[in-house]
Amino acid sequence: MANHPQQLALPPPRTYSRTEFAALRARVQGVPVAKIARLYFDSDTTTYIDEPEQLERFLRTMRDDLVQLAILHGSAVLADHLRASIAKHGSARLASASLQMVEQASRLAVAEPLAGHAVGLWFRPLIARHLAGEGIHTLAELVAVANRRGGSWWRSVPRIGPGRARVIVAWLRRHVDSLGVTVAADVDAAAPLVAPGDIVVIGPASGQLAPLERMALPHALSGEHGTNRAPVFPYVRARHDLDAVRAYLAGYAGQTATQRAYVRELERLVLWATTQRGVALSSLTVEDCEAYKAFLAAPAAAFTGPPVSRTSGRWRPFAPGGLSADSQRYAVRAIRAAFDWLVDVRYLAGNPWRAVKDPRAVRRAQKMKIDRALPIDLWTRVRVFLSDRTGSSGPQGARWRAARALLLLMGDSGLRIAEAAAIRRPALEWLPADGEVPPTWLLQVIGKGDRERFVPLSDECIAALHAHWRDRGLDFNAPDVDAPLIAPLVIPGTKRARRKFGLDDGKEDVAGVPLQEGYSVRGARGLTSWAIRQMLEHLTDLNESERRQLAHTSPHALRHTFGTQSVAADVPLDVVQRIMGHASLQTTTTYVTAERRRMRAEVSKYHSRLTGSGQK
Repeated sequence: MANHPQQLALPPPRTYSRTEFAALRARVQGVPVAKIARLYFDSDTTTYIDEPEQLERFLRTMRDDLVQLAILHGSAVLADHLRASIAKHGSARLASASLQMVEQASRLAVAEPLAGHAVGLWFRPLIARHLAGEGIHTLAELVAVANRRGGSWWRSVPRIGPGRARVIVAWLRRHVDSLGVTVAADVDAAAPLVAPGDIVVIGPASGQLAPLERMALPHALSGEHGTNRAPVFPYVRARHDLDAVRAYLAGYAGQTATQRAYVRELERLVLWATTQRGVALSSLTVEDCEAYKAFLAAPAAAFTGPPVSRTSGRWRPFAPGGLSADSQRYAVRAIRAAFDWLVDVRYLAGNPWRAVKDPRAVRRAQKMKIDRALPIDLWTRVRVFLSDRTGSSGPQGARWRAARALLLLMGDSGLRIAEAAAIRRPALEWLPADGEVPPTWLLQVIGKGDRERFVPLSDECIAALHAHWRDRGLDFNAPDVDAPLIAPLVIPGTKRARRKFGLDDGKEDVAGVPLQEGYSVRGARGLTSWAIRQMLEHLTDLNESERRQLAHTSPHALRHTFGTQSVAADVPLDVVQRIMGHASLQTTTTYVTAERRRMRAEVSKYHSRLTGSGQK
């Protein structure tokens, strides 16, 4: 047995990532190890930053591995040179040129990216941290996000602009064979599939969908000769249906939320009528209206898609999953009201929606989902966590300070997210102490139904706003500053974004420039969702119930948190009603949950007695 030749099983060669190759190049060029650790490696995944001597050992091992591969696979001249260097110095001494030859000869050591690889293995730590902040931890998740959001996938990721996004997408496409997942063909960081100014002709033959502002209709479906057009003199100058719809929507100028909701319902109806039914809006019959009511319950797949920019070719009028019963009911009522107006201005002869019943909706005993309100102990822990995170420096610290200010506006003051995003500095006033009344910051809010109300802000919320304004380079106490209370610090480099935020094309830094626009409602929701994801990841001592509660927390749940905790603190109901802007006191009484808790406690005692009796 001992005389038989033994087969040696050699381990496969060590593989190295692109980041590690870049680190070795920097070391060969004389860059200090401590600086290499800061530039190329993340403190969350390695200990190199705190222990640079460990990185020094790793780079020496990597160099020796690559040299051995180069001796085996490189040219005879390179192999002789490396052997001579080893014989003279004990290990190969490499210059930049010789390292490049070693890398080329040892290309077998380069790891192929796989779908399950962490983004930190292939992208620099700064980029990897920002991707992880958006919930993108692996290359597969990065591809999925790009495919879901389309060409604007990068807009929500700080420090990734169109140029860097284009490089990332190109790299993902080059490695499609090893990744096993493909970036969609229309994911292009350079521009959306449809340019913002392009007009799209909608109809059965085109198969295209576009929002109202970029919509055009073929003559046969324009409604210029609709069968329901009024025969008498019209009160509006509307040649066709789109003119009439836009005239109706113009009446809601200044009521942003209401106008946006009506645009959504009417553009959905126009798209369905022209592409699915092949009929003009001004030719709809009761049968057509009933068919659309059924369509609302189950929109066609071609009409649904994830939220994207309205300038994107991927825009769709419905979100995946269709509409809830309440949303279907709202849609029918909004359309009926619009058609009533078209009849009143004598554009239409009659309103077919008058003969259509509202979709049946579930009658809820409790319409507001106040059970999603955070309990006082969990809300307190969230506030402490937010305060701790805002002390960090860099872009993440600034983002946390913005998130803290937004969450406290909703959770400490009961603002709706649209109100918190729209509030500007002139609406906030400081009132000095008045007898027993302490000094107070009072916020003027114009809420639903254009109702004005005044909301006191907590000292903690004011401190959070101060910190957020310092990040923006603005003086919170300066007179006559007309800027939004909360605004993004990272602005995409597109002309459209710069116009929106009131920046000149030549300016690269927003520091010291009062932004003309704050967060959109979608942007504010995104900031809230990001903060909640981070809390779920880092608040490791939450029990399962608390984790589920926090995971289901929405911006509106924070408003309910204020209402619930205010009532629990014995704030009079009429005061809570005025602060929250409820039209009816009955709505505010929903927060009174004492009887509900008492009922549960008493019934549980009864059930316990039954269980005890059965065991005897």
